[in-house]
Amino acid sequence: MKIRTNALAGIALAASAALGLSACGAGTSTSGSTTGADGKPAGEITVYNAQHESLTKEWVDAFTAETGIKVTLRQGDDTEMSNQIIQEGAASRADVFLTENSPAMAQVENAGLFADVDKATVDQVPAEFRPSTNKWTGIAARSTVLVYDKTKLSADKLPKSMLDLAKPEWKGKWAASPSGADFQAIVSALLELKGEAATEEWLKGMKGNYKAYKGNSTAMKAVNAGEVDAALIYHYYYYGDQAKTGENSKNVTPFYFKNQDPGAFVSVSGGGVLKSSKNAAAAQAFLKFITGKKGQEVLQKGNSFEYAVGSDVPSNDKLVPLKELQAPKVDPAKLNSAKVTELMTKAGLL
Repeated sequence: MKIRTNALAGIALAASAALGLSACGAGTSTSGSTTGADGKPAGEITVYNAQHESLTKEWVDAFTAETGIKVTLRQGDDTEMSNQIIQEGAASRADVFLTENSPAMAQVENAGLFADVDKATVDQVPAEFRPSTNKWTGIAARSTVLVYDKTKLSADKLPKSMLDLAKPEWKGKWAASPSGADFQAIVSALLELKGEAATEEWLKGMKGNYKAYKGNSTAMKAVNAGEVDAALIYHYYYYGDQAKTGENSKNVTPFYFKNQDPGAFVSVSGGGVLKSSKNAAAAQAFLKFITGKKGQEVLQKGNSFEYAVGSDVPSNDKLVPLKELQAPKVDPAKLNSAKVTELMTKAGLL
């Protein structure tokens, strides 16, 4: 048994070296950092990335060009990465965690695994785009929309609220991708805004009314092809397709619920520094960079079509301005992914 244990330890060590993480070391120190001759953060960090890889790569390339700090990305989805970080605990190799949605960040925060975000970084992001606890911060945002077939539906036929989609008149007419973190974040907001009983009732109505698709792009494509009248997704899928060929959105237009409706929920993409980081100074510098002017300009000028949330940088001018969305106020730290999974499973959606 001892020989087998040693062999496994050797394999794990080799794997760590192959990932270029040996400089991060092992253990639970929360104060480690690497500095250059000028006293500035240096070395390398590992980012567990659940954001779109292309967007994060733009951030990484710009950050490395400015600081010389090497960044290794480990890609996965929100739930996969948050669960991995929690499983790894104090021994995690992650320095930074980035997500598409807030619930995964709240999950890691609730496990006590985030270090405090530097105040200079917190100050770059308005309070509505970060958790009240300041254990992590918003780095981007996306709005809930109902994309609908404009050849089938007129504006007066659209639901007044997202909650109307559970009513009998919408049976078989709309689509969603319930297995994805995006949709589960929308349900998390509904739970926080309306409570468990109302959420359970809505999910029950959804089960009888909607058509399931794998992924938001696929759901929008189904609307465009006339398979369903509408789909509940995030805004950037529409704008991203329009910026390319528009072939999957030519018959589609987005509808914004507004009026602080649960369907007007704006989901905050999060970023946090792990207590397990062995280069905390560089990790904090990375988070400060992506919420700073240069990092947010990647959102403004790029083709991710996610909203900029930091350093007073305007979002892409093709988007409906954030202030016009009339989104409900939701504290990202209170989004409960575990309860949402439970309720959606009970409703037969997962």
